Amino acid sequence: MRAVIAAAIGLAAALALVFTVTAIGAPPGETSPKPLLTTVPGPKK
Repeated sequence: MRAVIAAAIGLAAALALVFTVTAIGAPPGETSPKPLLTTVPGPKK
């Protein structure tokens, strides 16, 4: 029973954090126009 209570408290804390961040909103700024590299560049030819 204690495990269920601990899980419920943890879930409530996680949801509170998510709702808080959602209410505050995203920080101001812009995204980079350059694409991110998804692979390691090979040797230059």
